[in-house]
Amino acid sequence: MKAFLPFLLLPLAGCVTVAKTAVDVVTLPVKVVAAGVDAATTSQSEADEKRGRELRKAEEAAGKRHRTWEKACKNAEARGEPCPPRPDPRN
Repeated sequence: MKAFLPFLLLPLAGCVTVAKTAVDVVTLPVKVVAAGVDAATTSQSEADEKRGRELRKAEEAAGKRHRTWEKACKNAEARGEPCPPRPDPRN
């Protein structure tokens, strides 16, 4: 009888595969919806990081405009001309 026990359990292996496939089919829509919601929403930390990047870029651009103005002013003074108007730091 013990020799036939593995042969009796062999058909049950197919049941496990069928059950796993059924679970995968049932959970697939949930996974798809969850991935879509996650992609469509932004967490607070992601929003903060994005805002920080925007502020850094704006500060870098303002600094570059100011350095360009300083150079133009120095060159104008060397030629005996008045300095060009100072750039607006908010733009």
